[in-house]
Amino acid sequence: MLASVPGMLSCQLGIAATGEEQAGAQAPAAPEQSEPSGLVIENSSELPDTYPHGVYEVRFRAHGGVSATHWRLVRGSLPDGLQLEADGLLHGQAERNGEFQFTLRVSDNQQPPAQKDFVINVRSALTLKWKAPATVNGNRIEGSAEVSNTTPNDMDLTFVVLAVAENGRATAIGYQHFLLRGGTVAKELPFGETLPNGGYVVHVDAIGEVAAKKWIYRDRLQTPSALKVTVGP
Repeated sequence: MLASVPGMLSCQLGIAATGEEQAGAQAPAAPEQSEPSGLVIENSSELPDTYPHGVYEVRFRAHGGVSATHWRLVRGSLPDGLQLEADGLLHGQAERNGEFQFTLRVSDNQQPPAQKDFVINVRSALTLKWKAPATVNGNRIEGSAEVSNTTPNDMDLTFVVLAVAENGRATAIGYQHFLLRGGTVAKELPFGETLPNGGYVVHVDAIGEVAAKKWIYRDRLQTPSALKVTVGP
Protein backbone atom coordinates (compact mmCIF):
# COMPACT_ATOMS: atom_id res chain seq x y z
CA MET A 1 0.00 0.00 0.00
CA LEU A 2 2.80 2.43 0.87
CA ALA A 3 4.76 1.51 -2.25
CA SER A 4 1.92 2.65 -4.45
CA VAL A 5 1.80 6.19 -3.04
CA PRO A 6 4.56 7.73 -5.27
CA GLY A 7 2.83 6.43 -8.39
CA MET A 8 -0.48 7.85 -7.31
CA LEU A 9 1.11 11.24 -6.63
CA SER A 10 2.74 11.20 -10.03
CA CYS A 11 -0.56 10.41 -11.70
CA GLN A 12 -2.35 13.16 -9.81
CA LEU A 13 0.33 15.72 -10.74
CA GLY A 14 0.02 14.74 -14.37
CA ILE A 15 -3.71 15.19 -14.28
CA ALA A 16 -3.30 18.67 -12.67
CA ALA A 17 -0.82 19.73 -15.31
CA THR A 18 -3.09 18.59 -18.09
CA GLY A 19 -5.94 20.55 -16.57
CA GLU A 20 -3.85 23.75 -16.44
CA GLU A 21 -2.84 23.35 -20.07
CA GLN A 22 -6.48 22.95 -21.09
CA ALA A 23 -7.46 26.03 -19.09
CA GLY A 24 -4.72 28.03 -20.77
CA ALA A 25 -5.78 26.81 -24.20
CA GLN A 26 -9.40 27.76 -23.54
CA ALA A 27 -8.66 31.33 -22.31
CA PRO A 28 -10.07 33.86 -24.86
CA ALA A 29 -7.59 36.06 -26.67
CA ALA A 30 -7.78 39.84 -26.09
CA PRO A 31 -9.89 41.51 -28.82
CA GLU A 32 -8.00 43.50 -31.44
CA GLN A 33 -8.91 47.21 -31.69
CA SER A 34 -10.08 48.14 -35.17
CA GLU A 35 -10.00 51.50 -36.89
CA PRO A 36 -13.35 53.36 -37.12
CA SER A 37 -15.14 52.47 -40.33
CA GLY A 38 -16.85 54.84 -42.73
CA LEU A 39 -15.98 58.26 -44.08
CA VAL A 40 -14.44 60.82 -41.71
CA ILE A 41 -13.87 64.49 -42.65
CA GLU A 42 -10.39 65.61 -41.59
CA ASN A 43 -10.61 69.41 -41.85
CA SER A 44 -11.11 71.56 -38.75
CA SER A 45 -14.51 73.22 -38.41
CA GLU A 46 -12.88 76.68 -38.26
CA LEU A 47 -11.42 77.38 -41.68
CA PRO A 48 -8.72 80.01 -42.37
CA ASP A 49 -9.91 83.64 -42.46
CA THR A 50 -9.83 85.68 -45.62
CA TYR A 51 -10.67 89.25 -46.73
CA PRO A 52 -12.50 90.77 -49.72
CA HIS A 53 -10.64 90.14 -53.02
CA GLY A 54 -8.12 87.90 -51.24
CA VAL A 55 -7.21 84.72 -53.15
CA TYR A 56 -8.57 81.77 -51.15
CA GLU A 57 -8.04 78.03 -51.55
CA VAL A 58 -8.81 75.15 -49.16
CA ARG A 59 -8.78 71.45 -50.01
CA PHE A 60 -11.30 69.37 -48.05
CA ARG A 61 -10.12 65.84 -47.23
CA ALA A 62 -11.75 62.69 -45.90
CA HIS A 63 -10.49 59.21 -45.06
CA GLY A 64 -12.23 55.85 -44.74
CA GLY A 65 -13.64 55.80 -48.26
CA VAL A 66 -13.03 53.04 -50.79
CA SER A 67 -13.52 55.02 -53.97
CA ALA A 68 -13.53 58.61 -55.27
CA THR A 69 -15.33 61.05 -52.95
CA HIS A 70 -17.91 63.66 -53.93
CA TRP A 71 -18.43 66.89 -51.96
CA ARG A 72 -21.45 69.15 -51.87
CA LEU A 73 -23.02 71.97 -49.84
CA VAL A 74 -26.10 70.80 -47.91
CA ARG A 75 -26.82 73.74 -45.56
CA GLY A 76 -25.94 77.42 -45.16
CA SER A 77 -24.09 79.48 -47.73
CA LEU A 78 -20.54 80.08 -48.90
CA PRO A 79 -19.12 83.60 -49.11
CA ASP A 80 -20.03 85.27 -52.39
CA GLY A 81 -17.14 84.73 -54.78
CA LEU A 82 -16.11 81.31 -53.40
CA GLN A 83 -17.15 78.05 -55.00
CA LEU A 84 -16.89 74.38 -54.02
CA GLU A 85 -15.80 71.80 -56.58
CA ALA A 86 -17.08 68.22 -56.41
CA ASP A 87 -13.57 67.00 -55.60
CA GLY A 88 -13.47 69.09 -52.38
CA LEU A 89 -11.58 72.18 -53.56
CA LEU A 90 -12.98 75.47 -52.20
CA HIS A 91 -11.55 78.46 -54.04
CA GLY A 92 -12.16 81.98 -55.30
CA GLN A 93 -12.14 85.51 -53.92
CA ALA A 94 -14.69 86.59 -51.31
CA GLU A 95 -16.64 89.70 -52.23
CA ARG A 96 -17.85 91.00 -48.86
CA ASN A 97 -17.20 90.87 -45.13
CA GLY A 98 -19.03 88.59 -42.77
CA GLU A 99 -19.15 85.27 -40.95
CA PHE A 100 -20.40 82.41 -43.11
CA GLN A 101 -21.61 79.11 -41.61
CA PHE A 102 -22.34 76.09 -43.77
CA THR A 103 -22.44 72.28 -43.82
CA LEU A 104 -20.65 70.05 -46.32
CA ARG A 105 -21.39 66.39 -47.10
CA VAL A 106 -18.93 63.92 -48.56
CA SER A 107 -19.90 60.57 -50.08
CA ASP A 108 -18.46 57.76 -52.18
CA ASN A 109 -20.06 54.82 -53.99
CA GLN A 110 -20.05 52.39 -51.06
CA GLN A 111 -19.68 54.04 -47.64
CA PRO A 112 -22.42 55.97 -45.80
CA PRO A 113 -21.91 59.74 -46.31
CA ALA A 114 -20.38 62.02 -43.66
CA GLN A 115 -21.08 65.69 -43.04
CA LYS A 116 -19.59 68.49 -40.96
CA ASP A 117 -20.30 72.13 -40.07
CA PHE A 118 -17.77 74.81 -41.05
CA VAL A 119 -17.31 78.56 -40.61
CA ILE A 120 -15.31 81.11 -42.61
CA ASN A 121 -14.73 84.68 -41.42
CA VAL A 122 -14.23 87.24 -44.18
CA ARG A 123 -12.44 90.06 -42.35
CA SER A 124 -12.40 93.70 -43.37
CA ALA A 125 -9.28 94.42 -45.38
CA LEU A 126 -9.20 98.02 -44.10
CA THR A 127 -10.44 98.78 -40.60
CA LEU A 128 -10.84 102.04 -38.73
CA LYS A 129 -11.36 102.26 -34.95
CA TRP A 130 -11.33 105.00 -32.35
CA LYS A 131 -8.08 105.29 -30.46
CA ALA A 132 -9.12 108.43 -28.56
CA PRO A 133 -12.74 109.23 -29.48
CA ALA A 134 -13.37 112.77 -30.70
CA THR A 135 -13.89 115.16 -27.78
CA VAL A 136 -14.07 118.88 -27.06
CA ASN A 137 -10.98 120.42 -25.49
CA GLY A 138 -11.57 124.13 -24.93
CA ASN A 139 -12.30 125.55 -28.38
CA ARG A 140 -10.94 122.48 -30.18
CA ILE A 141 -12.32 119.14 -31.24
CA GLU A 142 -9.57 116.52 -31.25
CA GLY A 143 -8.93 112.81 -31.00
CA SER A 144 -7.30 109.97 -32.91
CA ALA A 145 -8.20 106.85 -34.87
CA GLU A 146 -6.41 103.55 -35.55
CA VAL A 147 -6.20 102.18 -39.08
CA SER A 148 -5.23 98.61 -40.01
CA ASN A 149 -4.47 96.91 -43.31
CA THR A 150 -4.98 93.17 -42.81
CA THR A 151 -3.99 92.26 -46.38
CA PRO A 152 -0.48 91.60 -47.75
CA ASN A 153 -0.97 94.43 -50.26
CA ASP A 154 0.18 98.04 -49.77
CA MET A 155 -2.64 100.59 -49.98
CA ASP A 156 -2.64 104.20 -51.05
CA LEU A 157 -4.55 105.58 -48.05
CA THR A 158 -6.52 108.80 -47.78
CA PHE A 159 -7.60 109.74 -44.26
CA VAL A 160 -10.10 112.62 -43.86
CA VAL A 161 -11.82 113.97 -40.73
CA LEU A 162 -14.68 116.46 -41.04
CA ALA A 163 -16.56 118.36 -38.34
CA VAL A 164 -20.06 118.97 -39.73
CA ALA A 165 -21.90 121.90 -38.12
CA GLU A 166 -25.62 122.09 -37.49
CA ASN A 167 -26.08 124.21 -40.62
CA GLY A 168 -24.37 121.50 -42.74
CA ARG A 169 -21.06 123.29 -43.15
CA ALA A 170 -18.09 120.89 -43.00
CA THR A 171 -14.67 121.85 -41.69
CA ALA A 172 -11.65 119.60 -42.19
CA ILE A 173 -10.02 118.87 -38.84
CA GLY A 174 -7.72 116.11 -40.06
CA TYR A 175 -6.16 114.89 -43.31
CA GLN A 176 -3.39 112.46 -44.24
CA HIS A 177 -2.40 110.76 -47.48
CA PHE A 178 0.26 108.02 -47.38
CA LEU A 179 1.15 104.43 -48.28
CA LEU A 180 -0.29 102.02 -45.72
CA ARG A 181 1.87 98.92 -45.84
CA GLY A 182 0.31 95.47 -45.94
CA GLY A 183 0.04 93.88 -42.51
CA THR A 184 -0.02 97.23 -40.67
CA VAL A 185 -2.08 96.95 -37.48
CA ALA A 186 -3.49 99.81 -35.36
CA LYS A 187 -1.52 102.72 -36.83
CA GLU A 188 -2.59 105.81 -34.87
CA LEU A 189 -3.74 108.88 -36.82
CA PRO A 190 -4.42 111.98 -34.69
CA PHE A 191 -6.66 114.89 -35.70
CA GLY A 192 -7.84 118.16 -34.21
CA GLU A 193 -8.69 121.79 -35.01
CA THR A 194 -9.99 125.00 -33.43
CA LEU A 195 -13.66 125.62 -34.24
CA PRO A 196 -16.26 128.37 -33.69
CA ASN A 197 -18.99 127.90 -31.11
CA GLY A 198 -21.62 125.39 -32.13
CA GLY A 199 -22.46 121.71 -32.35
CA TYR A 200 -20.46 119.38 -34.62
CA VAL A 201 -20.80 115.77 -35.70
CA VAL A 202 -17.39 114.33 -36.51
CA HIS A 203 -16.99 112.05 -39.55
CA VAL A 204 -13.78 110.02 -39.99
CA ASP A 205 -13.21 108.35 -43.39
CA ALA A 206 -10.45 106.08 -44.64
CA ILE A 207 -10.15 105.06 -48.30
CA GLY A 208 -7.50 102.53 -49.33
CA GLU A 209 -6.69 101.87 -52.98
CA VAL A 210 -4.63 99.02 -54.44
CA ALA A 211 -4.17 100.60 -57.84
CA ALA A 212 -2.43 97.66 -59.54
CA LYS A 213 -5.45 95.44 -58.86
CA LYS A 214 -8.13 98.16 -59.06
CA TRP A 215 -9.35 97.41 -55.54
CA ILE A 216 -10.80 100.09 -53.26
CA TYR A 217 -11.55 99.57 -49.57
CA ARG A 218 -13.42 101.96 -47.25
CA ASP A 219 -14.25 102.29 -43.59
CA ARG A 220 -15.66 105.15 -41.51
CA LEU A 221 -16.49 106.36 -38.02
CA GLN A 222 -18.92 108.95 -36.71
CA THR A 223 -19.64 110.43 -33.32
CA PRO A 224 -23.06 109.30 -32.03
CA SER A 225 -24.14 112.87 -31.36
CA ALA A 226 -23.01 116.48 -31.87
CA LEU A 227 -20.09 117.77 -29.81
CA LYS A 228 -20.67 121.25 -28.39
CA VAL A 229 -17.92 123.88 -28.63
CA THR A 230 -18.81 126.74 -26.27
CA VAL A 231 -15.46 128.52 -25.80
CA GLY A 232 -14.68 131.21 -28.38
CA PRO A 233 -11.49 131.09 -30.46
